[in-house]
Amino acid sequence: MQRRMKTSLVLIAAFGLLAACTGQPAEVDQTPAPEQPPAPAPATELPDPKQEPQFAYTAPLTGLGTNQPPEQRPVMVMMNNAPQARPQSGLNQADLIYEVLAEGEMTRFLAVFQSRHPEVIGPVRSIRSYFIELGTGLDAVMIHAGGSPDALATLARSDYSHLDEIPNGKYFWREKFRKAPHNLYTKPELIWKAIEDKGMRKTAEPIRFLFLPADAVIGDGEPASNIEIAFHSLNKATFRYDPEQRKYLRFTNGEAHSDLLDNRQLAASNVLVVAARHRIVDSEGRRDVDVDGPGDGYLFQQGKAQKIKWKRSGGVIRAYADDAMTRELPLLPGQTWVEIVPNSPDIFRYLKYD
Repeated sequence: MQRRMKTSLVLIAAFGLLAACTGQPAEVDQTPAPEQPPAPAPATELPDPKQEPQFAYTAPLTGLGTNQPPEQRPVMVMMNNAPQARPQSGLNQADLIYEVLAEGEMTRFLAVFQSRHPEVIGPVRSIRSYFIELGTGLDAVMIHAGGSPDALATLARSDYSHLDEIPNGKYFWREKFRKAPHNLYTKPELIWKAIEDKGMRKTAEPIRFLFLPADAVIGDGEPASNIEIAFHSLNKATFRYDPEQRKYLRFTNGEAHSDLLDNRQLAASNVLVVAARHRIVDSEGRRDVDVDGPGDGYLFQQGKAQKIKWKRSGGVIRAYADDAMTRELPLLPGQTWVEIVPNSPDIFRYLKYD
């Protein structure tokens, strides 16, 4: 028995020695090796929320950073301000907005887009001769739906860059949630398609304003946290200064005036109120408005009011600190509203502030 055990041990040792010499195991383990976990992906560096975004250019009409080349031609859209047209779409992204009386004691907005482009713009309405003056001063492509007889005659006499919806309906559409004529809309893609189709010039020499640094503090002027502009008893525009936003928030007839696209209240860094000659020219109540000046006005910034002189110079209405109009007042970076009111009997017939 002991011999048999010794013989078995010798045979097992011999087999082990043979496996070691041949490099092959006596038995192969068929169990697969466990999978190694994948190597972790390299960590993505998150942007620093405190870091200011970098822009390629400074917008000539707002003084804010933008990636839109300043040579791109501005677009000016005639926008409806009747109660049935509120809230409008796209006003929050306009660089510059003129508010001017049309007929019926109702105002129109002349919204100028250059550095920003909203998804939708409207409602679009008709044009007047003095709107054309403001638009050509900006060298803007003017977007409108028809116009007064004088305005259409003016546009027909020269090669103005404009897009009238009446013969060019494919660049516009009408929404069902509003009734005509308060439901006509367009968008930048359609406007630029029309500019391309009609061979209009796409670039322009930039119109530039003077701008203060973004962190500037306005020291001069009277307190003016509330501005009321009464175009009519049923058409009052109010701007209330919000120190946290450092902007004037707009109200119309006592209600917050918001943009339909983002539901944000309209806000201005600068509110320029200018008194200009207004004259009724026909039985429909249409007007002729002097948009060249000179005249009196007030510039409102950071809750302060400065009495100014104004005139249209270099294509746009500008504010000056002196009667000789040699010292232009700089604007704060951001959106500017220019409110044009009648000068008769005087500006305070329409303007109050405190």
